[in-house]
Amino acid sequence: MNSLSRLILVLSMLLYFDLSAQIGGQNTYQFLNLPVSPRHVALGGKNITLNNYDPSSALNNPALINYRMDNQLAVNYMNFVGDINYGTASYAYLFDRRTQVLQIGMTYINYGSFDGFDENANPTGSFTGNEAALSVGYQKKLGRSDFHLGANVKFITSKLENFTSFGIASDIGLSYKYDRWDLIVSGVVRNIGYQIKPFNDVREDLPLEVVLGISQKLRTLPFRWHITVENIQEWNIAFGNTARDEVDLNGNVTKDDPGFFSNLFRRTIIGLEFFPESGFNIQLGYNFRRAEELRIEDQRSFAGLSGGLSIKFNKVRINYSYTQFNRVANTSFFGVSIDLNR
Repeated sequence: MNSLSRLILVLSMLLYFDLSAQIGGQNTYQFLNLPVSPRHVALGGKNITLNNYDPSSALNNPALINYRMDNQLAVNYMNFVGDINYGTASYAYLFDRRTQVLQIGMTYINYGSFDGFDENANPTGSFTGNEAALSVGYQKKLGRSDFHLGANVKFITSKLENFTSFGIASDIGLSYKYDRWDLIVSGVVRNIGYQIKPFNDVREDLPLEVVLGISQKLRTLPFRWHITVENIQEWNIAFGNTARDEVDLNGNVTKDDPGFFSNLFRRTIIGLEFFPESGFNIQLGYNFRRAEELRIEDQRSFAGLSGGLSIKFNKVRINYSYTQFNRVANTSFFGVSIDLNR
């Protein structure tokens, strides 16, 4: 069995594993699934095939850790919807020629200040909420094959008002890199973990997720395409929207009922990088799920679209992305990558 056949077999096993995971607000530590950098946002919000110098990519897929990340520092910041402050930082260090690279990352989110009230509506003062995760990642090439296996270990802390929680999680990624075709195929199982200390007496599940991705740079054209398929672990991610129910002249209601193709496309993200290896590049993305769930009837909101650019100045690279959720909600993500090598 050749390398590509083995990869297809492994990814097929991941696809059909019966993983009891949930999505969309049914788990704790949901911030772990937020985008990790402006380039990932620009490519649709989630990507596991962005294989370059940026150590932020390892926060999504540890199998992408490589020697080009050596002594690279990346810091990213987003003023999210509702004045939520969110950011990531990552650094990689090569300690044995071109084969042993260690990546360290931090993810942090601050939900801002809230006014507190008791059960009688009496003010109790303001309070805040924040969460953070420290991760350590490592990647290993499997023998002389084109397969790379990586893992992250994440130590998670969360504070909401006077409640605190601690947890531990891991990401396990497998990537197939075929240099002859400039092809990358990846699969990741993210957020396998346990809530060590719950907020109260009830432990909650972590946002376990299985993601598949494929990417290729074309030889004759200056761009790389990416296709990402998220939430493989759960089929029914589409839900009916009562605002889209149809009522006929007799008062009969036809409910909005997403079917097979809606569930299929809502887990798909596509992205394009133009001039991906140059000092100036542009990224575009389209997230089908975001587009469908934030779509407003009879209005063009451009939900699902995202874009960004990256400019390099000597050893510093500036990254920026913009995402449109609807006509009144959008967000920008800023990032700086610094090459600390002499």
